[in-house]
Parts: sequence; structure tokens; C-alpha cells
Amino acid sequence: MTELQQDQAVIPLRPLAAADFDQWKEQAAPAQVQWAEGSGFKASPGQSCAFPAADGKPEFWLFGVEEQVALYRLAALAASLPEAVYRLDSTWSRQDRAQASLGWGLGSYCFDRYKANNKSRPLLLLDEDIDSEVRSLHHAQCLVRDLVNTPTEHMGPSQLASAVQRQADAFGGETDFVVGADLLTRNFPAIHAVGRASDQQPRLLEMTWGDEDAPVLSLVGKGVCFDTGGLDLKSAAGMKLMKKDMGGAAHALALARLVMEHRLPVRLKLLIPAVENAVSGNAYRPGDIIPTRKGLSVEIGNTDAEGRVVLSDALAYACEDQPDLVIDFATLTGAARIALGADLPPLFSNHDDVARAIQQAGDEVEDPLWTLPLYQPYRKLIESPIADINNSGSSAFGGCITAALFLESFVETQIPWVHIDTFAWNQADRPGRPQGGEALGLRAVFKYLQSRYR
Repeated sequence: MTELQQDQAVIPLRPLAAADFDQWKEQAAPAQVQWAEGSGFKASPGQSCAFPAADGKPEFWLFGVEEQVALYRLAALAASLPEAVYRLDSTWSRQDRAQASLGWGLGSYCFDRYKANNKSRPLLLLDEDIDSEVRSLHHAQCLVRDLVNTPTEHMGPSQLASAVQRQADAFGGETDFVVGADLLTRNFPAIHAVGRASDQQPRLLEMTWGDEDAPVLSLVGKGVCFDTGGLDLKSAAGMKLMKKDMGGAAHALALARLVMEHRLPVRLKLLIPAVENAVSGNAYRPGDIIPTRKGLSVEIGNTDAEGRVVLSDALAYACEDQPDLVIDFATLTGAARIALGADLPPLFSNHDDVARAIQQAGDEVEDPLWTLPLYQPYRKLIESPIADINNSGSSAFGGCITAALFLESFVETQIPWVHIDTFAWNQADRPGRPQGGEALGLRAVFKYLQSRYR
């Protein structure tokens, strides 16, 4: 995506579905038809073909599309076209043009902090009616990718705090960071317990923004900057991607950015419990009983179920303002991936109408979520004989549901609450979806918030 420089040539990109290829040939000049046939172009999805002008330079490009999917129609072109400036020349609706243009930007993404990438990239000139919207969503999604892709050496709790501060400074937010022993003084004992074993002190990151009289929107993100599993140590394979365990925090921060940038009429409160689940002599242990801000005691059945423990304090704190809505993002369970795979995050809510609206919004912007139930009979799986609740289910069955039920215990019943168990990762390269950090559920929730507050 780019802004046009003076006298810069712009090459049209014209979509063509395979079903319309014969009709195009009937209307095109014979030389163009001959060129397409000689190039083997049949308008199949993924195919593209440059048509030369009299001077031999490309006059326009045709590319094959799938009519059902808008978001990734241009994504492959962003990685394959030669360096030049292009514009989309189509009769698509505004929504489809915006989606496809965003997909171009996502396909152009490259995380080059540690490895230089000097490859020339084609640029897309955005239509004026979608320019600001597409750029905003693109910046937010790339923020998630950059934060998740950065290894813990450079994205620990203190660096995550700096990332929050940068967004606050950019949009006029206010911050309050509670660090180390101050977590105990200010009654965030669960966050302290999980993070105390790390060289980087645990902290609660808080950012507020907006009119104090507006409805309170609380966004909570799991900020486990690395998860060894604690004393219940993960395997090497299980630990390999754990730099991404702060993916929930990345989503919450990027969503906060969108809320502020678009000036939604809310009192925004962002909360990120930022910790590293490390191993040392003072690490919390299986069997420990951990106090929480809400007053509930938690038996630690597994130190590798640490995300829900730190979120318990943040959610309880979020509810103290009697917010209009609480939303948390967390890379919480492997069970969610087993249930729905890597690309479809489960959504839980104590208000069915909110869940339905978010899922519908996700369908509209091609950022799908799927609602799973807060099935109350499964609460018996997280009961404890010596504490109010156990952080680990007594059975592996229904693991993402029991994790959500644990979180629900720290949310006030009357407050609408949404929990999204996101993966925050692309496992392999696909057009528009490079391997690495990814925003899953971000655009869906923002679409819903735009509708709810406007």
C-alpha cells in the first residue's frame, strides 16, 4: 500500500473469474486473446498475466479470483508481481475492495528485525474511500504480528510495557504500571505468584483513554511473555513457540489502538498481566494455594496452566469499574486448537447475544470465530477439596471449556464478558498469512465494537 508520487505510472489490476473468461475473450481485442492463450492464462485462482502496451510495458494485469473470498484475492500478487505501483480496477463493492486491499497489505508483511530483506515489493494505490480504514486495520494487525514474532529476549514484561506506553503516547492514553512487590501491596497476588521466578519482574500494565463519563470498555490480554511450563516443565517441542504466549496481550493492545484511533465513544481500560513463567527456587509449585484479588483461593493443579491464573486478577480488577463490556484475549489452551484447529478461535460469553453478534461480525470481515458453551456441569472438573477452585481440570476432556469456566469465576455475573482463546500464529506460509505471529479475532471484535458503540 502506498501514496502516489508525482508522474508515477500506475498499472491497473483487473480481476477475472474463470467462469467469466469466455465472456472476456469475446469482448477483448484479438491480440489480447491471443496473448492470454499463448501465456496459458485461464483466469484460474492464483493465475496472473501482464498485457503489454505498444511500448512493451505492461498496460494492465489480469488475475484469476475466487468469487467467494475477498480478503486474500490480492494477497498472492503482493508477493509475486514485479516492482511497480498498481491499483485495483474492478467493480467490486466497497467492502470487497477494502478486504482485498487489506489482504494485499497482509501479503506484503515481512518481519525483518533480525534478517534484512532487500527484495523489492510491488505497491498498491488505495482508493480514497477505503484508504484510512485499510491502513488502520493493516497497522493494527501488523502490530500483533510484530509483537508476537519478537523473541522474549526483546519482548519480556518490561519491553511489553514499553509497547503499551508507545500506543498510549501516540493517542493520548494514560498508563499505570504495577511492578514486582507492588503487586502484593496493591492486591494482585496471582500475577505476582506466577511471575516472581523470572529475572524480569511481573507487572500489571494498565492504560486508560477516553471520556470518563462514557461507557467503560475493558480489554484484557494474557501477557505471558514466555512459558516454560514452570515446575511442570514443557518439553522442548512444547516450549519452542512460547514467545507467542503473550499473543493475547498483543491482540488486546492492537484492539485498544483501533478503539483510540477511531475515537469510539468509550472509556477504554486496557489491562495486561505481563509475566514470564520461569523456573527458579521461588517458582510457584503444584499443590500451592494461591490467593487472588477477588478473594477466591486457587489450588495449583498444574503450573503450566498459568495464563488463567494471571488473568484471574486482571478480570476481577476489570469488573470493579462496573464496565459496560469486558473482553479478554488469551493464547490459553491447546485444547482449543484440537477442537477447532489453528485458524478458528473459540469464543465464550456469558451473554449469548454478544457472542452471536461478534461471530456474525467475524463472518462479515472474514475473521471467523466459533462460539462454544460455558457448559456449567463441567465446573465439577475444576473443583478443589482444599481451595475454592483448581487451575487445572481433573480430566483433559473439554479443556478449553474448563479454562473458560475458570475465568468466568472471576467475572461478575451481570457484566457482559467475552473470552477468546486465540492461537496468534500461522503454522505455515500461505498468501497473506506468512508463518509466524497472526491476529485472529481482532478485526471481528473491532467490527462488533464499531456497531455497539456507534
